[in-house]
Amino acid sequence: MIAFWTLAPVMVLAALGLLVVRKAVHAALLLAVVMISLAIQYAVLDAPFLFAVQIIVYTGAILMLFLFVVMLVGVDSSDSVVETIKGQRVMAATTGLLLGLVLVVGLGQLALGTATGLDEANAAGNIEGLADLLFSRYVVIFELTAALLITAALGAMVLAHRERLTPKLSQADTAAKRVRDYAEKGTHLGPLPAPGVYARHNAVDTPALLPDGTAAEDSISRTLAARGTVRSAPAMADDIEELKRQLGLDEHGRESDQ
Repeated sequence: MIAFWTLAPVMVLAALGLLVVRKAVHAALLLAVVMISLAIQYAVLDAPFLFAVQIIVYTGAILMLFLFVVMLVGVDSSDSVVETIKGQRVMAATTGLLLGLVLVVGLGQLALGTATGLDEANAAGNIEGLADLLFSRYVVIFELTAALLITAALGAMVLAHRERLTPKLSQADTAAKRVRDYAEKGTHLGPLPAPGVYARHNAVDTPALLPDGTAAEDSISRTLAARGTVRSAPAMADDIEELKRQLGLDEHGRESDQ
């Protein structure tokens, strides 16, 4: 009970935070808090198998996959605040209040007995007891759930599949297309300039400098620009001078005599 009353408020606050945070990475971290707290609850209830599955499958695999998708895909534009359906905010607020009222009334009439844990279910071992329930009493539900998940995976593959309508471009075709785009649209012919002026911190958020000293906007990912996390090189000048002083270098980058 101590673990429940300690972690339950944290889980509720983290779950509510998923609804209000704007950055997807922050939402993923809050989701990790909920999943890890739930895993600890399983461990306290003498369910080591569910504890391991919660950490490995949900927190370790699904959440990390979500983070990788966020980092690779990112966002190229800010969220739209224009309502596509009139009155949807009022409807959402009203529905949320009604749902909260139903939950409060339902929980108010709920009677909780003494927590007994899983001693009876774990009499022959946690994994053995869980396997006995899955493949005896709940075998039909277990098989139907497996079939549903397989069908959902196949459906996602079918929906995401796209037939190639044009032949794949070869390296020579790609080079010719770049030349045509440069002649017709002025598109950059070669690779974009690499980001990062100083190899400090996360260099990908610092634009490269052109020969005239201005920042090369093409060297920064559009995702970072949309999120507003781009840093300018002049803003790091004070840090560079402090680093030189700590290393004992003069203004030209040479070791001082002191």
